[in-house]
Amino acid sequence: NKQTNNETLFVQLISFLLSLPQYQDKDTSLELLKAKIFADVQNLDPSLIGSLAAHPELQAQFFQQVGEVLVFNQQKFNSILYHKEFLTPSFTQYPNRIGLTTNHQQTYLSHTQEVVLTWPFKDCVLESGQAREKKAGKEVFFNQILAHQPISKLLSPKVFTNAKRYSTQGVQENLTHLEPDDNLIIKGNNLLVLTSLVSRFKNKIKCIYIDPPYNTGSDSFNYNDNFNHATWLTFMKNRLEIAKELLAHNGVIFVNLSDKEAHYCKVLMDEIFGERNFVADIIWHSTKSITNLALISNAHTHTLTYFKNKDYYVNNRQEFRIPESGEGFANPDNDPRGPWKADPFQVGGYGPNQQYDIVNPNTGVVYKPAPGNSWKNDYKRFQELMADKRIVFGLDGRAGPLRKRFLYEAKERGRVVNTIWDDVATTTKGTLHLKELFGVSPFKNPKPEQLIKKILELTTNPGDIVLDFFLGSGTTATAAHKMGRRYIGIEQIDDIAQIAIARLEKVIAGEQGGISQELAWQGGGSFVYCELKDHAADLVQQVAQASTKNILTLAKSIFNDYRVKARIEAEKLQKKIEAFATQSFKQQQEFLLSLLEKNELYINYEDLDDEENAISDIDKAFNRDFYQ
Repeated sequence: NKQTNNETLFVQLISFLLSLPQYQDKDTSLELLKAKIFADVQNLDPSLIGSLAAHPELQAQFFQQVGEVLVFNQQKFNSILYHKEFLTPSFTQYPNRIGLTTNHQQTYLSHTQEVVLTWPFKDCVLESGQAREKKAGKEVFFNQILAHQPISKLLSPKVFTNAKRYSTQGVQENLTHLEPDDNLIIKGNNLLVLTSLVSRFKNKIKCIYIDPPYNTGSDSFNYNDNFNHATWLTFMKNRLEIAKELLAHNGVIFVNLSDKEAHYCKVLMDEIFGERNFVADIIWHSTKSITNLALISNAHTHTLTYFKNKDYYVNNRQEFRIPESGEGFANPDNDPRGPWKADPFQVGGYGPNQQYDIVNPNTGVVYKPAPGNSWKNDYKRFQELMADKRIVFGLDGRAGPLRKRFLYEAKERGRVVNTIWDDVATTTKGTLHLKELFGVSPFKNPKPEQLIKKILELTTNPGDIVLDFFLGSGTTATAAHKMGRRYIGIEQIDDIAQIAIARLEKVIAGEQGGISQELAWQGGGSFVYCELKDHAADLVQQVAQASTKNILTLAKSIFNDYRVKARIEAEKLQKKIEAFATQSFKQQQEFLLSLLEKNELYINYEDLDDEENAISDIDKAFNRDFYQ
């Protein structure tokens, strides 16, 4: 029968593909590099097509003789590739386990010194389907579906809608253009928003700070924080690759993580940004409370920090420093040059020109560098410093030599930061700030503005652009707003986006929490809000939020939706409908998602003038201005 024939053809094709070395998994030789097969079929790779044509039985199945020419039936071949047995267990060219593998052959570390982090679905795109706060269940990912389609359409610029400007004058609706210095808050899937930003902001973002959902298995976060390693790493990879495009040549990215995923992400970011561009793993003392039920109470987070171009900062070190606060500076001898701090005059390392005796003029005691150490300067420079009254011998004049460092000099140079940040506020401060604003804290462990302030002082100047594509409660945006930085915030969960907007409105009105008082913040400024224009994403959310009680009703609605009926022949759709009721709930959800064209969840900018999309003249004007 037909089913038996199809199964025989499937087995025959798998056996044939396994015989071709270019499609064999080098580690097992029994698994196929399926993404490569799909790519070669879509690109009509001459080697693959020629091999198929040379196989008599497969030629009869997939080719048609037209005159003297054999024509490849690509559609029929694709129908076999879409077979569920072919797609299982994952649609990816990488082995289905996490490990360090070579970049080119996908073989493991034991075979070569060149490494790249590999995991299931690494060559896929994970769009992430969440759109409501605290949605039950796991994230909706389309990795197996998207991987076998060209993703250029999915990742092409999208249409924005509902643009409005918030300022001290209120809300200006029906916005048709952006000012050069406008701040942006954008609601929508952050992967798709990021790709839409590239044409306007490529190589222009000075600082990126993100606090992504961690892979903890906990549902206590407003993001469903329960990705497994494979999906979480790919989720991050897709976004970090675009983030790198957006960073300026002297840009810096900070990724805040728990120790659950920080070490995996470190290897991933080494791959994307280059190991040389790694700056530090900053340890922020995020909480002072003790969890008595824990074996060790976790009191910190990791912030992986990377330069876009480390060479720039090697040559411009002063640009990666925070302002000198003046703490610890004093003027006990009334030096006319102002407050100073005494720094050690002895340094580590042996320098032959920096070995000499120093006599304390007050006590006559002779000082020499400790074994293996040196004085900071040679003897000639030491004499100049003595004449300039920059060498002191302790506060009472009876100790070893120290060198004055004046406050005005320190402010010019800035202060180098270390990797332990225990001098900024904790999440408790962030929680109290939100409670002051809203009566309750909508978030667990929100970041305080003081943390973002330190990051922005370290990396940016007024007018530089800051990006946060996991905006959350909006702390990055509010701190940037108060500090005179431009900012772009992206948030895909509607309830959370509204919190960030409300918080920024309070900032514009002059709220006095967070860093407001130390900056003498009095209010002002503006930002523009817009969102991705939905086409079929609403259907995805309905499926994701469905239950066994309403799945059949939802299915009938989707079966009759024009966005589905236009893509599937009526006869085939009817057969699918008849089989639907016999499937498990999970199968029903997967089937309904399979009916949707994933490249058409949102409207592409290239389709701006398509009458079927019914885009208003106001939205058209805004988008043309945005993408000009």
